[in-house]
Amino acid sequence: MFAAVSLGVFDTLERAPAKANTVASALQLASEPLERLLDACVGLKLLRRNGALYANEPVASTYLCRASERALVGYILYSNDVLFPLWGHLEDALREGTPRWEQEFGAEGTIFDHFFHTNDAKRTFLHGMHGFGLLSSPKVVEAFDLSRFRRMLDLGGATGHLAIAACQHYPELHAIVFDLPEVTEITDDYINKSGPLSERVSLMAGDFFRDELPEADLIALGRILHDWPETKIRPLLKKIFHRLPSGGAILISEKLLDENKSGPATALLQSLNMLVCTEGKERTLSEYRQLLEDAGFQKVEGRVTGAYLDAVFASKP
Repeated sequence: MFAAVSLGVFDTLERAPAKANTVASALQLASEPLERLLDACVGLKLLRRNGALYANEPVASTYLCRASERALVGYILYSNDVLFPLWGHLEDALREGTPRWEQEFGAEGTIFDHFFHTNDAKRTFLHGMHGFGLLSSPKVVEAFDLSRFRRMLDLGGATGHLAIAACQHYPELHAIVFDLPEVTEITDDYINKSGPLSERVSLMAGDFFRDELPEADLIALGRILHDWPETKIRPLLKKIFHRLPSGGAILISEKLLDENKSGPATALLQSLNMLVCTEGKERTLSEYRQLLEDAGFQKVEGRVTGAYLDAVFASKP
């Protein structure tokens, strides 16, 4: 799938069904090896074949074509170019307990120092994360009753998919997407595409670890905490707690591990993914509860949403 996306196979077939040699000619590939790849994609139910003609299945048209609004192409390309090589050093990560950026790419620093090395890479990655957000964010904001809140702050909100989903579901809510300056310059495009909702979603550039947080009665973190170790999470949660008013709350969107850590398999594998590429990991609801209660929060609840990400909610007394 990574190779087919990277080479443009699904984009080519989205224009029209075609024979293997036609696709090979368009993409300047060898015909017989490409036919093997196409057949493998048929076996994966990403393509279908009618005689000698190959065509995209709906799932490929929706998620694997660059022109689709719901495309996951950005994340797939990032997985192909970055995560796949990092996973080749899993044994060393297990020996040393550290991410593999320097070993694979000769670059020091965190994964986030290398996300946006070019403007195209930045846009491609964020569009991929937007595709994931469209799948998960509506379920996350519906997991708890958020109707009492009026001002939501979405920390590390990227393209604003969580904030937009929240405003769509709660008509009285206004939201601020807070992210790094190099991210928010792109976020504006996604917010404008949300139509009338854009009037209730605003942007603010900053670093949530270093800068003062805007005022809000609900603060959200989507796929943020799993990137970091407890030494960075604890100060951030305390900062959020002190910024919230009494009765305010925090909403966390992450994939929850089972309490005995026997599943789900997607979360277990994602936790290993965090090992090779970040300082973080996936956690159980009990582990999040401990972190949140240590910061001062109460009434910690978790919901398995059935989407890619789950939800955790806690209140400030």
